[in-house]
Amino acid sequence: MAPADPAPAPRRHRRRYRRRLRSRIILGFVLLGFGLTMLFAFATNWTRTRVENTLVEDVMNRNIDEYARQYFAKPDQKPEFGVQQMLGRVVKRENFEALRLEQPDWYELGDGIHSITGINPDGSPFAYKLAVRKTPDEWFFLAYDMTQSMRGEMQFNRAIYSSVVVFTLLSLLVGWWSASRVMSPVSELATRLKRSGRTAQAEALASHFPDDEVGQLAAALDDYAERLTEVVQRDREFNADVSHELRTPLAVIRGAVELLLSKPELDDKTRGRLQRIQRAEQQCTDLISALLLLSRNERGHGATDVARQAEQLLDVHRTQLGGKALELRLEGERGLVVDAPEAAVAVALGNLIGNAVKYTPSGEVVVRFHGHAVEVADSGPGLSAEDAAKLFQRGYRGTHAGHSQGGGIGLSIVRRLCDLYGWNVSVRPGEERGVVATLTFVR
Repeated sequence: MAPADPAPAPRRHRRRYRRRLRSRIILGFVLLGFGLTMLFAFATNWTRTRVENTLVEDVMNRNIDEYARQYFAKPDQKPEFGVQQMLGRVVKRENFEALRLEQPDWYELGDGIHSITGINPDGSPFAYKLAVRKTPDEWFFLAYDMTQSMRGEMQFNRAIYSSVVVFTLLSLLVGWWSASRVMSPVSELATRLKRSGRTAQAEALASHFPDDEVGQLAAALDDYAERLTEVVQRDREFNADVSHELRTPLAVIRGAVELLLSKPELDDKTRGRLQRIQRAEQQCTDLISALLLLSRNERGHGATDVARQAEQLLDVHRTQLGGKALELRLEGERGLVVDAPEAAVAVALGNLIGNAVKYTPSGEVVVRFHGHAVEVADSGPGLSAEDAAKLFQRGYRGTHAGHSQGGGIGLSIVRRLCDLYGWNVSVRPGEERGVVATLTFVR
């Protein structure tokens, strides 16, 4: 399977997070403004309605008592009210049944203040409050027209809930402004940090910010950058020391082996052992060169003939079969040249061929060229789904590894080399048996 490029994902994640933080600040202001104004509007409307009802009911209670008193004092004279919206009516015992037919809703009402609403024949709404006092011989009704009050309440509700919209939009503007002010130092810190990362020496950040939360974050980043710089410097020094200290004895070994191989009196057994030492020295040199490239995260350049490297690797493994009934061969068109050092190609392709040879007890290992891709197919025991998913993880050894030597880092190095050069590597089960590993070079 081709490894995915992990670099863009964190950057996209950071941009999304920055937008979410700014949006959450704005959303917080909007919700706060909307909640407070909505609560205020609800409380104001509830208080207004309650006070109005209390005042109207108090006035109606006093007026219906006065209406009954005037009626009993002067039954033949119509009582007078100081409020124009009030209308009174007295129903005597002999008219109770007529009231039941004429106003059944009034007939059923008990003593007290009642709110009545409805629709007029012309479609307009009406509303009034009705005060009821019932005696055995007379029933007193006092109606107070609330239609105008209802219209006023509707206008009041429209006005107050319009203010909710206005203040919510105002909260949006305030939140937008506040988010910009809050995020401005954070954005500046991110910009300075990004610019600082382009140079070998990290730029001090804390001096550009006040001693607040952002300043403390900048100071923590300065401390982290200083410690990280020390680690990188130690790593570079270690790599340089390792490169020198390992290459020197390897050069000595190479010179000594070449000198010994130049002697004509060597017997075949000794010459074979010296050639094996020579191949091991070349493998160590290639591996050190590849690991140094990975540790520095830099691409080396060169014009490497992949087919020639594959032939050399197959020749090396033929001498190490130890009597194993295994055929190693090369197929396909030659001539594939890649822009990479021979050491990088040798390590990447050599690990794939080495694994195929190691885990194939008998049969064949075929290296095929297809354009810019190289396939290494074997006739071994095959590949499980678990192995296919984890094969390129560092330290993972397949189910067929058994007691074989190795720490499970060879294919991990192959994957890292592919990440560095933009190559692709994948493994899949063969059509009939075995495993097919494919290394695809960039065009």
